[in-house]
Amino acid sequence: MIRASIIGAGMTKFGTHADLTLSELFAAAALPALDDAGIGPDEVDALYFGNTSAAISENDTHLGPKAASQIGLAGVPTQRFEDACATSAMATKHAVAAIESGLHDVILVGGAERCTPASGLDTDEMTRVFASAASRQYEQPVGLTFPGVFALLTKRHMHEYGTTRDQLAEVAVKNHHHGSLNPRAQHGQKITREDVHDGPLIADPFHLYDCCPFSDGASAILVVSQDAAESFDSEAVDITGIGHASGGVPLAEQSAFTATQAARDAVGAAYDQSGRTADDVDFCEVHDCFTGAEVLATEALGLVEDGEGGPAAAAGRTALGGDIPVNPSGGLKAKGHPIGATGTAQIVELTEQLRDEAGDRQVESPSVGLAHNLGGEAATTVVTVVEARS
Repeated sequence: MIRASIIGAGMTKFGTHADLTLSELFAAAALPALDDAGIGPDEVDALYFGNTSAAISENDTHLGPKAASQIGLAGVPTQRFEDACATSAMATKHAVAAIESGLHDVILVGGAERCTPASGLDTDEMTRVFASAASRQYEQPVGLTFPGVFALLTKRHMHEYGTTRDQLAEVAVKNHHHGSLNPRAQHGQKITREDVHDGPLIADPFHLYDCCPFSDGASAILVVSQDAAESFDSEAVDITGIGHASGGVPLAEQSAFTATQAARDAVGAAYDQSGRTADDVDFCEVHDCFTGAEVLATEALGLVEDGEGGPAAAAGRTALGGDIPVNPSGGLKAKGHPIGATGTAQIVELTEQLRDEAGDRQVESPSVGLAHNLGGEAATTVVTVVEARS
C-alpha cells in the first residue's frame, strides 16, 4: 500500500556553512526540492521542519515560520520537530500521517542544523549539546557522551559475537569510499584500515575514524498524497512503510544491548505496513554515527543474522556491488551528520537511488530502499521503506 509519495528532493553539501542563517541554509535545500518537483511555493500546504540545537547554540527559536518565510511559504501551517538525531525522520512520519488523514496533500519536510564552530559553539560545547539527549539524572552527571554510549554497546557486541576492530575499520573504509563518490559528502577522501587503527582513541574501541563528524547542512523532500503525485510531472517514489519505536532511557533501561530493540520494533512495523521483508530490501541508509552502530543496525533490521554484521562488512557484502549495499551516500560517517537534517538526507539518497540519479554511487537497479534513523542512545528510532514505481 502506498502511504504517501515523494516528488522532490534536495540537499546542500554537508560540511561548514558559516555565511548563512539557518533559514537561508534550509532554503538552499528546500528550493532545489521544489524545483525538482516542478512546483512553486504556492502549491505547498504545510512545512514540517526539523532542528535540534539552535535554541542552545544560536539563540534561534521559532524556526518553522522563519524557514517558511525564507522560501515564500509565509501563511502556511508550519511545525518544528525535535527528536535528537531522528528529528527530520520524525517530521517525515508526521507528514505521512497528515497526508493519510487528508489534512494536507503537499507537505515540504526537512531540516537544517549547524554543529561545527560556525554554530557559535566549539567541539566540547557541541558535544555537551549532543549529550543533552542522554539521561539528565543518571548519565549526563557522570560525563557519558554518545561515543561512550555506542562504545558500550559495541564492546558488548564484540564480547557476545567476536566482532573485531578490523571489521569495524572496514565499515569506516567502505563508507569513506562511498563518500568519495558523493559530491555533497563532507569527507570525500578514501581511507585505509591502518588510518582507522592509527587514529586517536576516542572511546574504546572507537578511534577517530570510527566516529561521524559534526556537520552543518540541510535537506528537504516533498511528501504528497498518491493522487497529488499523479498530478505532477516529476518522477515519484512511494513511501510504503514507516515505523517508529522508543527505547529505554537511561541506557540501562534498554532490553537489549547488542542490537537495539527500538530498531527491531520500528523495522517490524515498517515491514508489516509495506508488505516487505528484509529479503526485499535492495539497499539502505542506516544511522552509522559510529562504525559499531552500523554493525548493530544491519542486524536489528534483519539484513544479516545476529553476529554477522562485522563479517558482512569485512566480506564486502555491505559495499556497493555487494548483496546488500549499506550507506551508498557515505552515511553519517563520511557524508556528515547535521542532526536535524540527517533523517530527510537519508530519504533524499533513497529517492535519488530509486530514480537512478545517484551517479557514480548508483546501486544496480534498486526497487526497494530502507532508511534507519535513530535519536539519542537509540531511544528513538524511525525506519522508512521507500519504493520505486513499477
